[in-house]
Amino acid sequence: MKKRADFQKVRETGRSKAGRFLVLSTLEDPELPHFMVAFITTKKVGKAHDRNLLRRRFRSIIQTHAHRITPSLRYVVMIARYNTLTASYAELEQDWLKLAARLGLLSPLSSAAT
Repeated sequence: MKKRADFQKVRETGRSKAGRFLVLSTLEDPELPHFMVAFITTKKVGKAHDRNLLRRRFRSIIQTHAHRITPSLRYVVMIARYNTLTASYAELEQDWLKLAARLGLLSPLSSAAT
């Protein structure tokens, strides 16, 4: 996602949940060719190298749990909150899993996926 209109569409018509370290927003769109993910890290979070670190962690979390994300075509936006830099990778992952479950992004765990 790179267009401002896409972010606005998710913000205005999508669902959103706030956690301790991040805000997760989602919007289903049957016209999408594939699953779309975007990360928002503002200057309030920290300097450029800190924001890059957070984006790398966010990408890793998505890649780790991509097999559990429901196959529907949707936009997902992850917004870093001001205190995100104080969180470890495990805390970020737990926060993301909690929010994704509340938004219905994750399919149920199977015994082979663990």
